[in-house]
Amino acid sequence: MAAPTLRCFSRGRWFRTPGPPGVLLLGLRESHSGAQGILAVQKARGLFKEFFPERGTKIELPELFDRGTANFPQTIYCGFDPTADSLHVGHLLALLGLFHFQRAGHNVIALVGGATARLGDPSGRTKEREALEPERVRSNARALRQGLEAMVANHEQLFANGRTWGSFTVLDNSAWYQKQHLVDFLAAVGGQFRMGTLLSRQSVQTRLKSPEGMSLAEFLYQVLQAYDFYYLFQHYGCRVQLGGSDQLGNILSGYEFIHKLTGEDVFGITVPLITSTTGAKLGKSAGNAVWLNRDKTSPFELYQFFVRQQDALVERYLKLFTFLPLPEIDHIMQLHDKEPEKRGPQKRLAAEVTKLVHGQEGLNSAKRCTQALYHSSTDALEVMSDQELKELFKEASFSELVLDPGTSVLDTCRKANAIPDGPRGYQMITEGGVSINHRQVTNPESVLVVGQHILKNGLSLLKIGKRNFYIIKWLQL
Repeated sequence: MAAPTLRCFSRGRWFRTPGPPGVLLLGLRESHSGAQGILAVQKARGLFKEFFPERGTKIELPELFDRGTANFPQTIYCGFDPTADSLHVGHLLALLGLFHFQRAGHNVIALVGGATARLGDPSGRTKEREALEPERVRSNARALRQGLEAMVANHEQLFANGRTWGSFTVLDNSAWYQKQHLVDFLAAVGGQFRMGTLLSRQSVQTRLKSPEGMSLAEFLYQVLQAYDFYYLFQHYGCRVQLGGSDQLGNILSGYEFIHKLTGEDVFGITVPLITSTTGAKLGKSAGNAVWLNRDKTSPFELYQFFVRQQDALVERYLKLFTFLPLPEIDHIMQLHDKEPEKRGPQKRLAAEVTKLVHGQEGLNSAKRCTQALYHSSTDALEVMSDQELKELFKEASFSELVLDPGTSVLDTCRKANAIPDGPRGYQMITEGGVSINHRQVTNPESVLVVGQHILKNGLSLLKIGKRNFYIIKWLQL
């Protein structure tokens, strides 16, 4: 059968820089374990979990990467549906997988699912996703592309290792679906899929047995993901799809579709899913997402998420979420055994991830916020921007006030609506319940002093009690 005619095509932007039968789990067979290269290295780090198929008909997976990267670079892709306007920590391992392939000299593609997001992937879900309006999907897709491009730039600028890297491409599958005619597409593609096989997928079986059932749109999702793989194989020579372990069924559909049409071998690799301490998958649907977009999760919050990781997890996370060599990780853990109270591995983990996601300035911002909040550092407060203060004290009220001559502590508290009117507000100050820039003030009549009550950046951080913060930006200083 001829492939469907593709009526729209976009090359995107380039940057230099136990399972089902046939699934190969981390315990590779002897024929695979001898492969010295990226597959063996990432298997040792725990980043690559499953490989499919176990054996190819013409070539095996390790052979693709053992033929010499310079002369035979491979192309690997991973898809990201824009169901939100930001990726989250749960997506990071797939991105790290792409980066590791790129660093090994191979070409990688991040595919934004501007079309498939309209259907909704049922994998790992107990109910159907909320339908998104087309414009919302397009807006989310633009945001995801921007986020991916920023991370690609950070990777290139801050993690270079002196070697020649492959290319990183960002594409959107709406480019080849938006002008497809439904009947033509179904006639050309639909006949290549067997209902029994599609129905046998675990993600489908789980949903069909649920009270809510499964919509036709969700059921067809695996067909479109399979076609994405085929399209990238035809136009980019892509032979490997990377995805979370919950994507295995969809990857199998792509393998079967391509092999049936072309007779060629393609492969799938899964990365482990990151879960919370309760075992729930991290993500938007579970309500526990740690976002990669600064507007949703600040660099400080991302940094603290990794700083707070338990000792039992931190070595594994250093292997999964960073590019640090294994001997260096071993050394970090040895130091940790001697001085666990310093939380060295957690801080290094947090720094590496924050730098990749938000760049060097994002990491610097996270460290400033950490000093300001947990170490009561006035020096850190003085160099913080309005944005950083708002990120750090998200629940804080933000006010812009004019500094009149003779403005007192009491005047400031009242103008910021931080204390009640009358004697009670006055008493809160005299009893030590108020601090400005981490310094307790007990005299309500004290006149504000620039450099003490007002920082060099024109800001004051007012705290009432233990938890109530107010940010004041002074005008006309």
